[in-house]
Amino acid sequence: MSKVNKSVDRRSFLKTAALSGAALSIVPQFAFGNNKKGDIKEVRIGFIGVGGRGKWHLRNILKNDKVIVPAICDIDPEAVKRALNICNEEGHKKPDVYDKGEYAFMDLLARDDIDGVVIATPWTWHTPMSVAAMKAGKYVGVEVSAATTLQECWDLVNTYEETKSPLMILENVCYRRDVMAVMNMVRSGVFGELLHATCGYRHDLRHVKFNPGAEFGKGAKGEARWRTQHSLLHNGDLYPTHGVGPIAEMMNINRGNQFLTLTSHATKSRGLHKYIVEHGGEGHPNAKLKWALGDIVTSVIETAKGETIIVTHDTNSPKPYSLDFKVQGTQGLTEFDGLADDIQNHRIYIEGKSKREDKWDNLDPWLEKYDHPLWKKYGKFAVGAGHGGMDFFVDRSFVETVRRKVQPQLDVYDAAAWSAITPLSERSIAEGGMPQAFPDFTRGQWVKRKPVFALNDDY
Repeated sequence: MSKVNKSVDRRSFLKTAALSGAALSIVPQFAFGNNKKGDIKEVRIGFIGVGGRGKWHLRNILKNDKVIVPAICDIDPEAVKRALNICNEEGHKKPDVYDKGEYAFMDLLARDDIDGVVIATPWTWHTPMSVAAMKAGKYVGVEVSAATTLQECWDLVNTYEETKSPLMILENVCYRRDVMAVMNMVRSGVFGELLHATCGYRHDLRHVKFNPGAEFGKGAKGEARWRTQHSLLHNGDLYPTHGVGPIAEMMNINRGNQFLTLTSHATKSRGLHKYIVEHGGEGHPNAKLKWALGDIVTSVIETAKGETIIVTHDTNSPKPYSLDFKVQGTQGLTEFDGLADDIQNHRIYIEGKSKREDKWDNLDPWLEKYDHPLWKKYGKFAVGAGHGGMDFFVDRSFVETVRRKVQPQLDVYDAAAWSAITPLSERSIAEGGMPQAFPDFTRGQWVKRKPVFALNDDY
């Protein structure tokens, strides 16, 4: 496993961001579709929420073949303005705008010229909007997490089963290049039988939760208007799917395997108060608030097949960004974390294949060998699409799901199981770490359902 002439350049492999501006300027519009000009069906996508996340989805989806955006909905005039500019920049007709109140999205859903909708709004709106969209007969692509309570998880599942309108959870990390390569390794038996994994969301978001200065809620900007309130009211893993989604796909959750139980613990809460005092002073009104969310929340999940998963939520303390991936089986393990330059965070050991029994190997040659066919085929088009290119793949998958009228590869049962971690972790912490049972959202069908994610090399 010599690094000479074998390893790839990590930054070009994982980030695919070099020359992004030049690449996008020369890529023809049709290059983001399936390139079969004669049989491409037109697809019409509406957007509910075109703010920070929604505008990225909009720009990416407009680059697909024969995509029309008839309408957008957002109550923020600045977000609407930016979205209209994006449509113009991409050479698309100006969409109709729905912006008259919080339920303006219902008027968008009543249109008969929309096949699917992308929902990228504050978390508490995800389920109500998804339910309404499914009842309106639309394909749904919903941002993460898809639900915040167990009842909402069931609302998503029950509505899908009643309406048969498919829902896709737009978990972009499942499409990250290194994640997909490791998934290929898992499926190829490199690690033997899986035993254990770690993952999480370790991202210093204090500057996002307070903007400007020590302010949040009304009068603040961006996600500080709504996201910070969750930290004030809830103590649990508020954002589990970036880490759990990829691991769930590797372990075939809902498709031959199942989450069984969860236990969670939280540290004391110090980070948000400290940040407020540093930016607003001891006398700032927000310095008197008692924050519910512990700075670090740790959950342990047990699966039906006997694996364990450790999930960490850590957004209120200083740290570099990390999803803390580790995948371990009977034959070896890997620890990897995106753009890490230190081999200590980007390494692998496979019994009988690693150079030494007491030393890690560099993961890069393995990533190159097991690079997923989707990235080999479309990676050059993912440049500049957001989050190292993985946004291109999640958006393209949704468009192709709607276009082909097929079931999404990340479906409503995934959305429910992954999102359920939030309320279950909150309950476990409130009960002193007591185990919580996962509902079987598939109603027993997980035993017979087969893995589908990324097994089609076209979307």
